Amino acid sequence: MISRFIIYGLFGWCMEIFWTGIGSLLKGDVKLTGRTYIWMFFIYGSAVFFEPIHENIVHLNIILRGGLYTVLIFTVEYFTGWVLRKVIGRCPWDYSKCRFSVKGLIRLDYAPAWFIAGLLLERVYYGLERISRVINI
Repeated sequence: MISRFIIYGLFGWCMEIFWTGIGSLLKGDVKLTGRTYIWMFFIYGSAVFFEPIHENIVHLNIILRGGLYTVLIFTVEYFTGWVLRKVIGRCPWDYSKCRFSVKGLIRLDYAPAWFIAGLLLERVYYGLERISRVINI
């Protein structure tokens, strides 16, 4: 489980750096400056806890699975942002100036991105399952 936590954490970091890099390009930064936060490694690593959920919904169609992943990701993002505000005094991401923000902690307009991210995590999970047949991770 620890190995998978680390893999999900690293995968999330890479996705976020890619996402913010593309966002910077759209703002005119040809260097494609991407960024993330150390906190995000632990948040993305918690995707390991989605594995049992996946096992229970694998029979559903892609729209239902993606929708459920979106809701789960929003829930984790909101809760972890709320906890970070309480513990360190602020949330590393601040969506308060965004039109579709919920208390500055989640952006509802990111739903399509989280839908796709959830389905990408399925691919990561399947890859980890194949690898774990050869080595124990």
